[in-house]
Amino acid sequence: MPGHDIIVVGTSAGGMDALKRLVRGFPRDLPATIFVVQHLSPHMPSILPQTLARTGPLPAEHPSDQQTFERGHIYVAPPGAHLLLERDRMLLSAGPRENRHRPAIDPLFRSAAVAFGPQVIGVVLTGALNDGTAGLRAIKQRGGIAVVQDPHEAFNSSMPESALASVQVDACLPLADISGYLARMAREPAPPEQDYPVSSALQLEVDIDAQRPGADLARRRLGVQSLYTCPDCHGPLWEIDDGDEPRFRCQIGHAFTSEALMVSQADAVDAALWTALETLKQRAQMTEQMASRARQSQRPNAARYFESQARDTREKIQTLRHLLLRGGLRETLVNERFAPASDGANEPAGAPEGASAGDEVGAG
Repeated sequence: MPGHDIIVVGTSAGGMDALKRLVRGFPRDLPATIFVVQHLSPHMPSILPQTLARTGPLPAEHPSDQQTFERGHIYVAPPGAHLLLERDRMLLSAGPRENRHRPAIDPLFRSAAVAFGPQVIGVVLTGALNDGTAGLRAIKQRGGIAVVQDPHEAFNSSMPESALASVQVDACLPLADISGYLARMAREPAPPEQDYPVSSALQLEVDIDAQRPGADLARRRLGVQSLYTCPDCHGPLWEIDDGDEPRFRCQIGHAFTSEALMVSQADAVDAALWTALETLKQRAQMTEQMASRARQSQRPNAARYFESQARDTREKIQTLRHLLLRGGLRETLVNERFAPASDGANEPAGAPEGASAGDEVGAG
């Protein structure tokens, strides 16, 4: 009978330091395979595998598409690709982002749950927002084990807190205790897989993540059409009833938790207002030029009209500039605790552990 020998780990803000501390505690003879997703900037090379291999006793690498895996190895999702599991290989998918990220944690967790059922241990570490919660729920549905870092010690507590609030976890531990717990559970026999069948909805989401032919045609079966549109492609979003909190997917496949959708909407509004600010500046310049030309051509009524328009536009510019620079807009649109944070999975070699947060661009 197989043990809990498939370990999937998800992290985000503060994840470099957390992962180093985790792998440092693994034994050399760990009878399991570890798969890791950390939110990475797609525009920078990642040195995370080299860092983990230097830190702990196990080899680590970025896998290639269709690569087989071995026990006692760590496989890290590369920048710009979702890492998915099948029974005998790993898949790299350039499919749509989930929770604003690619790689994202939920696709790895879901695919592991479908492929290996009770053999899977899902681990959620420090991170912003709540990527990993839905995937951890899928692991539990398939008879796997859910482990969460103690949020009181996490660099960013949002991901662990979300998992604890929505999933009946098996262990909530400080980082110092997680490695030993995983090593012990890897040697414990897993329950029979047939006791935990794969639901059609879970299989469909894995097919969408893997961009399998025909999966997009069936996407509507996941839920009902919502009132919202996708911030990434502007298509309609379907609402998925997933426990305490709904999730959303569009026809293309972009996926969001409620919090991730709120942050994306806030970013979209922010970008639109900066565009509006530039448009207003151009309008002010144009009306001032037209007022000047009207005065030169002895048309006082037209000059006064354009001057009035210019003054009104300048007032709007000042109001909008104050709103944008003050930062109040984002705090109004999304609670501050869900604001995305940067991380250090792409940090330069040799950077101190305490400096891991803030080195990555655009990850939460």
